[in-house]
Amino acid sequence: QVQLVESGGGLVQAEGSLRLSCATSGRTFSGYNMGWFRQAPGQEREFVAAIRWSGSRTYYADSVKGRFTISRDNAKNPVYLQMNSLKPEDTAVYYCAAALVLTTTLKDWNFWGQGTQVTVSS
Repeated sequence: QVQLVESGGGLVQAEGSLRLSCATSGRTFSGYNMGWFRQAPGQEREFVAAIRWSGSRTYYADSVKGRFTISRDNAKNPVYLQMNSLKPEDTAVYYCAAALVLTTTLKDWNFWGQGTQVTVSS
């Protein structure tokens, strides 16, 4: 069945870096736009970054702009999130998602991974 699987999370100190990966299984996601979202304890899931399947455009939340970079490998389908200059407020479970059409509405994203924990210490 369709599946997105995140990896690369962990515990890092402030100003450190992590690189998250999102792999696909069960099917290809050719033609799908990909995104990263995060959910901190007690908070709503929020948009972090997105990339068109062509890789021609990327989008970022203001809170991560200049620090995070989303990228993709169309040949092998993975999508990545390079996170630099991490802050304690970046602590959250990070999810990758796929959408046929880019949207700001969470419910309109078609597929989701199970999430990977990122914890940034002070």
